[in-house]
Amino acid sequence: MSGLVLGAGAARADFGDRTRLGRLAVPVLLAALLVCFLASLMTGPVPLSVRAVIAGLFASDGTASLRDIAIVRDIRLPRTVLALLVGSALAVSGAFMQGLFRNPLADPGLAGVSSGASLAAVATIVLGHHWIGHMPQFLQPYALAVAAFLGGLVSTLMLYLIATRNGTTSVATLLLGGIALAALAGAAVGVLVFLSNDQQLRDLTFWSLGSVGGADWTKILAVGPVILVLLALSPLSADGLNALALGEAEASHLGISTQWLKRGAILLVAGLTGVAVAVSGTIGFIGIVAPHMLRLMIGPDHRYLIPASACLGAILLLLADMVARTIVSPAELPIGIVTALIGAPMFLWILLRRRALVDL
Repeated sequence: MSGLVLGAGAARADFGDRTRLGRLAVPVLLAALLVCFLASLMTGPVPLSVRAVIAGLFASDGTASLRDIAIVRDIRLPRTVLALLVGSALAVSGAFMQGLFRNPLADPGLAGVSSGASLAAVATIVLGHHWIGHMPQFLQPYALAVAAFLGGLVSTLMLYLIATRNGTTSVATLLLGGIALAALAGAAVGVLVFLSNDQQLRDLTFWSLGSVGGADWTKILAVGPVILVLLALSPLSADGLNALALGEAEASHLGISTQWLKRGAILLVAGLTGVAVAVSGTIGFIGIVAPHMLRLMIGPDHRYLIPASACLGAILLLLADMVARTIVSPAELPIGIVTALIGAPMFLWILLRRRALVDL
């Protein structure tokens, strides 16, 4: 409790008291998320009205056409739910990384999850025909997702072992090790791309740019419970992250076990990001943009920042997905391009803003 109080006190000292804004942010963002959810079901090559969407979702007495039911229930609803889950997972991962590193430019990719997952996915696309046939039959359709998740988990464990010495994990070593592992994974991906054929190269390009277009209920039932459980556990670390903002020594004096906090944060980021990358490919900038925007608006109190980040991350990815499937309709733009077009200018703005503050 003392960590919570002093963490909130640090937030007031640096940003002003934004507790009321924090409390208001979550219900407002939930209402906005509901609107975006409905808009996502209405948007596509075949536009639907609100009445048609509601009828497609709930009608069972013939009041909705078979076309509307198929579009809403079988195509758009799974895609919308997957975008909501992935966006929330990436944004909460970003909030944890920024809190752990005490840096608004921190990103889930710094933990080595994205690079490891990407390497495993690329290896599956290029070399998977040698071993996918030996997998259990029920896992073969999900070989790419399983490989990406395991790749992210293995890379995170390797990074944790590199950064931990005598039972203490160094955040600086974690950051530098993540950069080194990402470079090694990038080199390995380059070799695999060189070995790929034309079809594999097309698959690699599409996966690396990210998409939620392949969503179905089987995939959602496989990853949804994992994401929801980890999201439900994430607010438990809010007090510790608030205290950590004062520094590791100060947090320890306040009774926070910083070592367990770092371990838990790393594992949570690995789980959320690994699962998200496994089902949607590489989608950048959501983990930076969503929590940083909220820090500017409601302050750094993680009691409100974590749930608000989950909502805003889902909103941003739903909006990006709506743009991706309509801007070049009837074709579909990879969602990673849309998030990069939004996120890259935001990232540059953060850099310039921080430089201006340092110059002052």
